[in-house]
Amino acid sequence: MIEIHAVTIDAADPYAIASWWSEATGLPLGEGDEPGDDEVMLRTHQDPFLLFIRVPEGKTVKNRVHLDVNGTEGRTRDQEVERLVGLGATVHDDLRKPDGTGWVTMLDPEGNEFCVCRSTAEREAQ
Repeated sequence: MIEIHAVTIDAADPYAIASWWSEATGLPLGEGDEPGDDEVMLRTHQDPFLLFIRVPEGKTVKNRVHLDVNGTEGRTRDQEVERLVGLGATVHDDLRKPDGTGWVTMLDPEGNEFCVCRSTAEREAQ
């Protein structure tokens, strides 16, 4: 057996993108992480944590792995999409359906895809 220790995300500026994800999720940066670092951690409540590492090349194709996120604290999928756009994310593909199901594929400020899904309350209500 193995366990997943970290999810690693390539970045042009690890500190900047980790800071964006910190603001989006409310999770703290790793202790001692600062601008210019080649590796920056975003500490989750338990493993796995997110690790942003500097790479020389930019993103050129669709991510093979991405994060699925959903609203907390009573926020719906649509409210989260609006909030994340306000933080600097962009909508890449809107796959919401008339019946309320579906998701929104978004891009973080470095162009990494992630999907905003319905909240737990939204899924349970259907």
